[in-house]
Amino acid sequence: MRRTLVTLAGAAGLAAMAGALPAAAQDVPGLTKDQIEIGAFGPFAGPVYMYGKLVMNGVEAVFDQVNAEGGVHGRKLVLIREDDNCKPEGAIAAVKKLAYETKVFAIIGGACSNATLAATPELEKTGIPTVINSAVADAITDPVKPNIYTTQLTSSIESRAQLDRALKSGAKKIAVIRMTDAWAEARYKPLMAYAEQKGVKFVENVELQIDANDATPQALKLRMSGADAIVMVLYPKPGAVIIRDSLKLGYSPAWIGQTGINDLDAFRKQVGVDSALDRFETITPTKYQPSSPEMKPWADRIKALFPNDELSTFNLNGIGSAQVMVEALKRAGPDLTRAKFLEAMGTIKGMETAVYAGKISCGGEPNPSQCNQDPGWLKLVDGKPTIID
Repeated sequence: MRRTLVTLAGAAGLAAMAGALPAAAQDVPGLTKDQIEIGAFGPFAGPVYMYGKLVMNGVEAVFDQVNAEGGVHGRKLVLIREDDNCKPEGAIAAVKKLAYETKVFAIIGGACSNATLAATPELEKTGIPTVINSAVADAITDPVKPNIYTTQLTSSIESRAQLDRALKSGAKKIAVIRMTDAWAEARYKPLMAYAEQKGVKFVENVELQIDANDATPQALKLRMSGADAIVMVLYPKPGAVIIRDSLKLGYSPAWIGQTGINDLDAFRKQVGVDSALDRFETITPTKYQPSSPEMKPWADRIKALFPNDELSTFNLNGIGSAQVMVEALKRAGPDLTRAKFLEAMGTIKGMETAVYAGKISCGGEPNPSQCNQDPGWLKLVDGKPTIID
């Protein structure tokens, strides 16, 4: 085996070179004079891969743009992905690997709420700066963890907005249809608490599983209740099934969705009947749809990076969160540390991103870690997905 000997003079030269680097580049994990390593975790495959892989692709698109422009204070951004399979044990393992083995500077991601929630104690323990961009469970950021921020609308913000929307529409009888997994429970519990606070009693409350292919029994219950507005706590597949089967029964209430269903072009195809969505409105974290002209530059960049992909709403979530992270990295300055990055995150107020419906503000009330408080609303108008009021 060939060995390389380092002379005393050579060692002194290396030490001098190290001394010439900024302190941050020598001492901070995931940081060199040339690059900043950012970790991400989420599912790469399976029924919810879009919350991981596609969101990460959106992050990658922003990093690609920033790097093409010279990086952040001369450093290129490098995204390092870990697959958590949308499972608690997978997320915990991914966080540990990113923090202790790969030693990234920060993490952007967190796809599935149950998996991310399970990994939250480990994230907090490591102190690694984290920006959540998909998982919506309030308990990830409430109570506040000083190293964890979210740019996604949390489940309680969405649940309150859904009920307020139903009341604003003038509905006299409101019902709920929901899944029963951890994602749904994170939304359902605050919904019920807010309904009690508002003095609202739901006329029906039915369950529908994520893999349901028929929802006729649930549609019959909802129709018999006389509900004129339905709050949906469902993923797109079961959401499409209940709307389609209700229409078969001649039942067409107002349907009120949330960010799990905000790609209306795709959802319309799943339902299979255009008119079925005439009374469907849903919360959206983004102000544009993938087909919007304003998104063409991002569509082109995604296509260039991932030739088999088309721009999706899940990419947009990644784009928005990555732009917030980049802004904080810029504000933290060239002598970058994790503490400076976290401090910079707290200074972001009223930030307009390319995609989010609301402005991003961190470090304020009611929760300094929940940076997105303003949901948008989306529906089909003349057959086109349109942001409304």
